[in-house]
Amino acid sequence: MMALLNILTQSSVLLIGATGMTLVLLTAGIDLSVGSIMFISAVTAGKLLSAGQSVGVAFLSALVVALIYGAINGFFVVRMRVMAFIVTLSTLYIGRGFGLWATETRAMNLPDSIGALGSARFLGLQFPVWVAAIVVVGAHVWLSRTQSGRQLYAIGQDREAARKAGIPVARLDSVVFLVCGLLAGLAGFVAIAQVGVVSPSLGTQRELSMIAASVLGGTSLFGGRGRVFPGTVVGALLITSVEATLNTMNVDPYLYPLVTAGIIFGAVAIDSFRNQQALRRALRRIRPLRA
Repeated sequence: MMALLNILTQSSVLLIGATGMTLVLLTAGIDLSVGSIMFISAVTAGKLLSAGQSVGVAFLSALVVALIYGAINGFFVVRMRVMAFIVTLSTLYIGRGFGLWATETRAMNLPDSIGALGSARFLGLQFPVWVAAIVVVGAHVWLSRTQSGRQLYAIGQDREAARKAGIPVARLDSVVFLVCGLLAGLAGFVAIAQVGVVSPSLGTQRELSMIAASVLGGTSLFGGRGRVFPGTVVGALLITSVEATLNTMNVDPYLYPLVTAGIIFGAVAIDSFRNQQALRRALRRIRPLRA
């Protein structure tokens, strides 16, 4: 039981970010900047906390920065019609560079107040677990119980058909980038609440883990298929379990990205195979017109 609680706590940050990534992937998009959003949001909160501001002010400021970041991604993808891969790859480097400049590549030790929040417990579960649970429930309800949530699947299946059906494709694309950015910022804040320090490596390559968690949970990189619960939840727990096992075995930490990349490759290969099979089944159902 204790081991399960530890895995839940360790996977909370990944799960929060992977939930936002799942929403973007459902529309056949991608956001490579989530790790940088985590970092720049954490730096913002850390600077304010070090300056004597309250935890609440630091928390809200981190979320505002994350929303701005998500809005920038959405603007260039939706309004300027630049590929999401290119936009978010660019903002990944911009955010990482700005964060390293702001911290001078030095770790920032934070006041005890943020550490107390991260270790706070309610009904036996720590603060990060509760935040992750609220995020997952909210995303699950949105996708399964609301019209706009179901429309995300339609956009991922066939963007042009969804547009012709009257679905506000541009607006929903902007919303998912905003939500993804917001959740990445929230993940960054929860991360510093857990460790009590802003490290220069915070968020580095976490976009890979978030994509892996989403795809392992059944979300298609081609859009239109996937669920936050139980899909992304299971994926995040699997990724965290693998990392914990590698750590227990004293595997070189520099090899972790290779393991994550291998998991992504395997998941994508399986996803591609499933898409090909689905396409073949659809073609078999098509009957030629009789003269």
